[in-house]
Amino acid sequence: MATVTVSQPQEGARPTLLGRIGWVLAHTGSIIALGIAWELFARSGAVTPFQLPTLSSVLVRIWDDALNGSLWLNSSVTLYRALAGFAIASVIGVALGMAMSRIAIVRWFFDPIVSVGFPMPKVAFLPVIILWLGVYDASKITMIVVDAAFPVITATIVGIRSVDKYLLWSARNMGASNRALLWQIMLPAALPQILTGLQVALPIALILAVFTEMVMGGYGLGGAMMGASRFADSRGVFAGILEIAVIGYVLVKGMAWIRRRLLIWHQEAMAPSTV
Repeated sequence: MATVTVSQPQEGARPTLLGRIGWVLAHTGSIIALGIAWELFARSGAVTPFQLPTLSSVLVRIWDDALNGSLWLNSSVTLYRALAGFAIASVIGVALGMAMSRIAIVRWFFDPIVSVGFPMPKVAFLPVIILWLGVYDASKITMIVVDAAFPVITATIVGIRSVDKYLLWSARNMGASNRALLWQIMLPAALPQILTGLQVALPIALILAVFTEMVMGGYGLGGAMMGASRFADSRGVFAGILEIAVIGYVLVKGMAWIRRRLLIWHQEAMAPSTV
């Protein structure tokens, strides 16, 4: 009996390993297939190398950019702008969302602004921001903050309003102060919704960082892509697209990892993860 009991876990580990390999292949198979199709189509002669360079040549260009340092310079500048804008938007969004949920006069003043501004394309303010702040980092980060703050604000409001009222009443009956209610009950209960808003805002921050670099120029992945486009450097343009895609993927996965760690106590952590 002892021998059978020990051998069963060892035999059960093999399907788990195969399952993990199958999961990885299932989630990367489409990307691999897309890369192969790109390479074959570019080599078929249906398009010119200027219209669509081969994937292999684009990867060589990325490798060259990594060796000469331009990849790390442009990536770090873009990440700095995106993450700085995201951090500021997160603080403003959570603070304003909390205030709008708890203070009537703040809600009365800002609710129409949020209601009008949320569906509005905030890039319409870009010419005004350029007039006021120029074309340097301040204007780019400001544009990111203006756009990325709205999903955080709305997610915070929805999260705090969805806290179980019976839970709040019970805490009040036990003598909890307003400060204790906010920090020990309402914010933890609203944290899943707030993190969802942050997960929406992070890709927006990266998109706006690249977009503002394309419009205003300077260092950064967006500026490098526009520079390559002006010199008809097709490989440089497609290299920028791949670099932005990889950075965006890493940021999204990193935010999902942070969410799982922060919500390890929450019921959603008990469900199987697909991220």
